[in-house]
Amino acid sequence: MLERLNFIESKYDELSTKISDPSVMADQKEWQRLCKEHADLEVIVTKYREYKKACDDLSADKEMLQDKIDSELKEMVEEEIKELQSNIGTYENELKILLLPKDPNDSKNVFFEIRGGTGGEEAALFSANLFRMYTRYAERHGWKIEIMSANETDIGGFKEIVFMIKGDGAYSRLKYESGTHRVQRVPDTESSGRIHTSAATVAVLPEVEDVDVEINPNDLRIDVFRASGHGGQCVNTTDSAVRITHIPTGIVVSCQDEKRQLKNKEKAMKVLRARLYEMAEAERSAGIAESRKNQVGSGDRSERIRTYNYPQGRITDHRIGLTLYKLEQFLDGDLDEVIDALTTAEQAEKMKSLGNEQF
Repeated sequence: MLERLNFIESKYDELSTKISDPSVMADQKEWQRLCKEHADLEVIVTKYREYKKACDDLSADKEMLQDKIDSELKEMVEEEIKELQSNIGTYENELKILLLPKDPNDSKNVFFEIRGGTGGEEAALFSANLFRMYTRYAERHGWKIEIMSANETDIGGFKEIVFMIKGDGAYSRLKYESGTHRVQRVPDTESSGRIHTSAATVAVLPEVEDVDVEINPNDLRIDVFRASGHGGQCVNTTDSAVRITHIPTGIVVSCQDEKRQLKNKEKAMKVLRARLYEMAEAERSAGIAESRKNQVGSGDRSERIRTYNYPQGRITDHRIGLTLYKLEQFLDGDLDEVIDALTTAEQAEKMKSLGNEQF
């Protein structure tokens, strides 16, 4: 592991020299690429240098104990040694995590697809609750929301809503949300006060660029139609809504949020690329099924991942067995405690699968 860290430090120093070179800066595209690579390595190098300094200080203190020193100074040095040993152990664990393989999609924007499942109108209302939850989480992080398409019910629920969250690292934080979300509560429409169980499915997809997924225009059927609001109310008098069918896979994407047909087509193509990318990744992952088992949540939207119990005010994430009694705050976008726990659990699984590489 030390060899890897030394190599990374050398690479970081080399990049530091390059990005300060005026001849490199003249090519802005290449300079920006090098700056990003430099920034990605900086957090590892900073932590490694802290680790090396602590090791040097520890060696110096141990040498000092070999000399004849008074008892008061000896006691101080021994205390410092204990602290340094503790810090070194912490640095080693942090460096192991920093060296874990990175998900190449972590820095990307993210698409959400929320669909009401079992439970009819109540499931659609729960879908709206989930949409608001993710919207509030995005607001807390200063990220932007862009709705791609929505099928709203008469009482404010969503049979389906597709939207994008734009922000650096959005996918890295929200990728664990794919799966079936279950709600237990008394519906507003229930007169007898019985608790009902409903569900909504969530799919989380990274935004992908044109270069990530190649789409043959001849494989597309594009239809235009008039956008409409919930209850069938017309919200547009022109055929601005767009439906794109990818003929080889049968994937259908529609978008009607914009007033201009071209903008709706652009949005629909973004969603289509994301879905095709997800399909390709699923096929690739099928060949490494054991690796998928080691992930916290496979991304399979049929997997039940979380229960929201209103009478008890609790949320339970079934993948890691975590239960919190803070449902109201959670639905208001306070997701970080659960997301941090999921991230830590996945890091632990990755470290276990890679073995205990020592310093």
